[in-house]
Amino acid sequence: MRRPVALRLQAALGTLALAAAAGVVLTMPEAAAAAGGATGYATQNGGTTGGAGGQTVRATTGTAIHQALCGRADSSTPITIEVEGTINHGNTTKVSGDSCSTAADKIELKQVSNITIVGVGGGAVFDQLGIHIRESSNIVIQNVTVRNVKKSGSPTSNGGDAIGMESDVRNVWVDHTTLEASGGESEGYDGLFDMKDNTQYVTLSYSILRNSGRGGLIGSSENDRSNGYVTFHHNLYENIDSRAPLLRGGIAHMYNNHYKSLNESGINSRAGAKAKVDSNYFEDSKDVLGTFYTDQAGTWQVSGNIFDNVTWSEPGEDNNPAGPDPRSTTTVSVPYSFTLDDASCVPSVVSATAGANKGLKVSDGSCTPQSPDPTDPTDPDPTDPDPTDPTDPDPTDPPSGTNLSVGAGADGSSKASGTSFGNVRDGDLGTYWSPAGTTGSISVKWSSATTVAKINIQEAAGSQGTVGSYRVIDHGTGAVLASGSGAGVIGFSPVSLEKITFEITGASGTPRIAEFETYAG
Repeated sequence: MRRPVALRLQAALGTLALAAAAGVVLTMPEAAAAAGGATGYATQNGGTTGGAGGQTVRATTGTAIHQALCGRADSSTPITIEVEGTINHGNTTKVSGDSCSTAADKIELKQVSNITIVGVGGGAVFDQLGIHIRESSNIVIQNVTVRNVKKSGSPTSNGGDAIGMESDVRNVWVDHTTLEASGGESEGYDGLFDMKDNTQYVTLSYSILRNSGRGGLIGSSENDRSNGYVTFHHNLYENIDSRAPLLRGGIAHMYNNHYKSLNESGINSRAGAKAKVDSNYFEDSKDVLGTFYTDQAGTWQVSGNIFDNVTWSEPGEDNNPAGPDPRSTTTVSVPYSFTLDDASCVPSVVSATAGANKGLKVSDGSCTPQSPDPTDPTDPDPTDPDPTDPTDPDPTDPPSGTNLSVGAGADGSSKASGTSFGNVRDGDLGTYWSPAGTTGSISVKWSSATTVAKINIQEAAGSQGTVGSYRVIDHGTGAVLASGSGAGVIGFSPVSLEKITFEITGASGTPRIAEFETYAG
């Protein structure tokens, strides 16, 4: 008898608990950001590039992610948001602006375009907080973990979907992610990767989907057939009850995926759908391909797959398994090129490449994982400029030249007792300004227009790390020059202004700003 997903997790959770009790720290490799390019159907309809060519900001809270979206010039201004740390309900709030439409209980990408969200550094974990894409296009999500998103119980987020897309969504590439739950619907979870209501041109690649009752769906009902053109490749589906995926109408291409422990059903092609199923490895699973739980049949084209210890149920009125001898029932042509690994090596290739914090390794069809080469001039990393290239400096390099704040004026929001606005431009790290609470703003101003391209926010001794999320604002126009998290050097495109404001929108305590330095370059 099949045990509930939650019970099947006990062994793994026990191992983690022992590690924690022993004080073991599990480290993750530094991850490059947004290496390579989109694959599969995400390359069609004009392609999927996310925030390439736009500003890059760093965020360590959900609020900072929303602020980065809301701080753009408009809803289509390209932006890459590098995320590090744990994003959860406690650090995610709704942010308003003309270029965004956010919510407090999820990461909301609504009515926006040209965005990349990529995990960097020690890793990015969206804990119990789903990512919702609605009425949006050209989105890249890469190198992140989304876990334990619930639709019932507490806290709830995103209808229980780890990543969900709906309502006129186009061109999404989700790559090297780990999407996981801790049970099925009875434990409060829904799908890991859902698409509905006219979502098209999507690729899910090099990702892990595990420990969930439902892997994901394409189409919310038998009548929702406006979705499709979806590619799934080099993914691991493990300990999933069903929907790997569920396909209602449309076309999907599944190649070089490793399906392990599909407990009830796997690829469920129904309601006129077409599934192209190439060189996948199915292992220790049941009913991995067919039409299930409906009399509205779908079709499939199969080639090069391996079925290792797969069992098949008997056909019935609402049950049409493709096996035990899967044969093609349709033909599907795809408009993009792809190179297949042999199905026999799929488990080893997927194990070495799929999921967050794997170094963004990929396969070239040789059954040998390949590491992206950030020094390859034919495949540059747009979010990782070469600091040795004088034409493309790193905006976080130490500033050079004259500190323009010395001799300038200063003002700001309400200050804490005993502090002064002028302390931030006196060159003395022993004096500082603090807001009246945990948030507030401090400005440096001049009597005539001054060009600024970089600032350096120095916190007073004993308060380093207090500043959380921030925005840098041209006070005269209200334009957001930069946003992110943490004090330090912040670079942006050179701008001529009379007053520049550093606005602290989140902090772990009362900030103490010793110096607000400004530089022309």
